[in-house]
Amino acid sequence: MALRKNNGPLYSSPMTVWFTLFFLAPILIIFIYSFLKKGLYPGSVEWQFTFDAYRRLTDPSFLDITLRTVKVSIIATVITILIALPCGYFVARSRNQTFLLLLIIIPFWTNFLIRVFAWINILGNNGFINSLLMNLNLINDYIPFMYNQKAVTLVLVYMYLPYAILPLFATIDKFDFSLLEASRDLGATKFISMLKVLLPNIKSGIFTAVLFTFIPIFGAYAVPQLVGGIDSYMLGNFIADQMKGGNLPLASAISMVLTVVTTIGIIVMMYIQRGEARRMKDAAKLAAASRNMNENGLAA
Repeated sequence: MALRKNNGPLYSSPMTVWFTLFFLAPILIIFIYSFLKKGLYPGSVEWQFTFDAYRRLTDPSFLDITLRTVKVSIIATVITILIALPCGYFVARSRNQTFLLLLIIIPFWTNFLIRVFAWINILGNNGFINSLLMNLNLINDYIPFMYNQKAVTLVLVYMYLPYAILPLFATIDKFDFSLLEASRDLGATKFISMLKVLLPNIKSGIFTAVLFTFIPIFGAYAVPQLVGGIDSYMLGNFIADQMKGGNLPLASAISMVLTVVTTIGIIVMMYIQRGEARRMKDAAKLAAASRNMNENGLAA
């Protein structure tokens, strides 16, 4: 009997070409440019191998921007996850899942910049909040809600909250809620049941939500540019300014560092998830074996 020809590589070739042209090729170009020397004219480079761009990354000013970016990214991600967890749980337990998911997805129908400008109209000096407080005679002068790290964090949380809710909902929806009832029957409080039973079983969703929020926030440009001030200047803004100034090697070097860091983070998360899945599988096997031994013992 003749073996059937394997056409898998042929079927996957369009996707392979797509990833090569629009993912690997740009990264390769950025990698090469990061080791070149800045030319005399803006946007030009000298084809001379050098580490000058990477040496610039050790400057104290750049380290301050990096630490500020990490700080804002961590705070915004933690707040996003803390809000997304109860939201995902509520949607998973609700009978109106479709409607609630629609409400979560609706912001994606609006342009990113429009949503940012909406927050500017809310938080601005002449925005909705300040106008309301003045009309109620609660304040005599406007409160500076805008152009600081708090405004950047607030808008970032709003922008990327759906990216955290959706994977958490998908994971919680598959959770066996009878385990929570069993833990309550054994004397655990509702909080302890959530902490010791629910959270360990939805780690994969939490890891995915963290990745979907931290990585884009870490490279955010538009939000810090539009609603932030001097104290919220982040790496995304620094890269954009270097590109505008024509320093392509330095911008490429920073982009490569961010790419490597995020890639390592993804690999670590995938490794943790794989380990968790393996441990849960082993625990299920042990539980099944123990159940079979008890049944065999009762039968004997």
